[in-house]
Amino acid sequence: MKAIVIREWSSPQQFPLEDVAEPEPGPGEVLVGVHTVGIVFGDTLIATGRYQVRPKLPFTPGAECSGVIEAVGPGVTAYKPGDRIAALGFIGDSRENRTILGACREKIVVPERNLALVPTGIDLEEAALFRSNMETSYLGLQEGRLQAGETLLVLGAGGGTGSAAVALGKALGARVVASASSEEKRHIASQFGADAVVDSKAADWRQQIEAIVGTRGVDVIYDPVGGEQSERAFRTLGYRGRFVIIGFAAGEIPKLPLNLPLLKASSVVGANLLRAWEHEPQRIADNAQYLLNLFAQGRLKPPPIAKRYTLDEADKAFREVADGQTAGRIVMSVGAGTGRGGL
Repeated sequence: MKAIVIREWSSPQQFPLEDVAEPEPGPGEVLVGVHTVGIVFGDTLIATGRYQVRPKLPFTPGAECSGVIEAVGPGVTAYKPGDRIAALGFIGDSRENRTILGACREKIVVPERNLALVPTGIDLEEAALFRSNMETSYLGLQEGRLQAGETLLVLGAGGGTGSAAVALGKALGARVVASASSEEKRHIASQFGADAVVDSKAADWRQQIEAIVGTRGVDVIYDPVGGEQSERAFRTLGYRGRFVIIGFAAGEIPKLPLNLPLLKASSVVGANLLRAWEHEPQRIADNAQYLLNLFAQGRLKPPPIAKRYTLDEADKAFREVADGQTAGRIVMSVGAGTGRGGL
């Protein structure tokens, strides 16, 4: 079988495709035939050794995929061969084991805790786009204590987690203002239900936001971007507003003047899906199935797919995601799978 295997750190990172032995599931594990790999910005950091956790070499990149279970190991009772699943994450304790899911291969062995059943009616390609972004965004809005009727400002709203935050904010009853850097990305944010959209490059960006939200200010800011956008966004917060840190796609970690939270009686909170998974596994597992069920009910929708690549085009796929200019998601198509089959 074929797999991407990274054996050394290089610049630019190489993604060689190798012939490897087919794995076998052990206790508490299942063997999955991979259908689609969803690639997010965090994958590009992991693959180049720039993530908060650096996998042990050699390793296969890819932290999210969909597929069909082909075999189950001893002790597995919640899943069976033929089940359609969405898999995500690091394996075990991320800091101790430093082992990523390794989705960029034709077949993978996955522990039960990394799986979620894909409900009937959801295409496997769609399912591969869902967990990482939606679970990150949902955790962020939970940590930000977003309530129905409040105003949510989403930075990077045309990206993966940003568009997910827009959709979830609307599903939770918030008024959503979306900020994005291109017309295509602002269009995506509008498609996901944003009540207002703003060009993040506009010279009068802050004035536009304040004109939209009024004197009350923003209640919750969702920030996966970082860089120079963070401080100017923070200044739009209202009394007891919450600023949720998701990541730093802009590449620069901002330095926030601490007098701002004091003056606004506001708070700053980080939402780290990996850490939450390790400390609150049941909460995150419940979130995953809840979100997939919302998806199946038509209350959430997957992001548009911009491009599809194959395993032997991994270098192009990862570079395009890292560049951050593409509106929509990048996926790698691996297997034929079973489409929209039942459970």
